[in-house]
Amino acid sequence: MRITEKDVLYVAALGNLELDAAETARFVADLDSILSYVEKLNELDTSAVEPMAQVLYDAPETLTWRDDHERPGFPQEKSLANAPERGAGQFKVAKVIER
Repeated sequence: MRITEKDVLYVAALGNLELDAAETARFVADLDSILSYVEKLNELDTSAVEPMAQVLYDAPETLTWRDDHERPGFPQEKSLANAPERGAGQFKVAKVIER
């Protein structure tokens, strides 16, 4: 699969990002390189490899559980103290998604 400038600009628009021509060209090259490597990996014969439900193995460090402990949260007044705008006990932010 080849990445085009149109693909990069579409994804940038989804993230509300503005890219100049140099950045767009760099991302086209970088993403194309990544996908080329993935295509190369797809050529590997994995028929002898047993499928896994998860990549973690049964090592002690991956099977360690911690107890959950309840503790007080951050007070609302303190968390909103430096907010430039607030209302109804919440942060107010500008609308970023148009529907």
